[in-house]
Amino acid sequence: MEKGQPAFLLAQLGAHAASQFAERLGVLDLTPPDAGILRLLRIAAGLSQQELAAKLKIHPSRLVAILDNLEKRGFVERRANPDDRRLYSLHLAQSGGEALERIGRVAREHQDALLSSLSKEERDTLASLLVRIADQQGLVRGVHPGYQRLGSPKRSGKSDSNLNADAHSLSEDSTAYLSNWRNPPNALIERDSWRSF
Repeated sequence: MEKGQPAFLLAQLGAHAASQFAERLGVLDLTPPDAGILRLLRIAAGLSQQELAAKLKIHPSRLVAILDNLEKRGFVERRANPDDRRLYSLHLAQSGGEALERIGRVAREHQDALLSSLSKEERDTLASLLVRIADQQGLVRGVHPGYQRLGSPKRSGKSDSNLNADAHSLSEDSTAYLSNWRNPPNALIERDSWRSF
């Protein structure tokens, strides 16, 4: 293999890791966007849909479709906002917390399989380097940039029936989920944060 092409290697490994992670989550009948939203609601209970959409940088109508599905499955609750009757506060339901525990096990297994050729010290070094690159690129910690690609239905011309295809494309380049599960956006990333899932 040629050396000197780290951007390609990052893209190649990211696509591979995301595809494998999405496949592992599929056994739980969940997608990476589902997992990310459940994680954020555990960290920041009581967010409004608008606040969550802003944190994820996702179009609100796309978020509503994902939240409707999570609520229907009993993972998320919409409650009246005590400060503003026009808004709902989003909360993780008990079954959503239980789903996060299962997601955590999947994430740990996935990370261990993906990084099995590296020692602990090498994993720590890799994580430090990736955090530095992500910061330099202006990525929001704890939020996968692929949520933006779920996009606006008006701009993309896609219907809600295409949401699953969009969610799959999000999973194809997802690597941030593995090391950032418990960290809220804009917080410091702790290496191996998935261990505290």
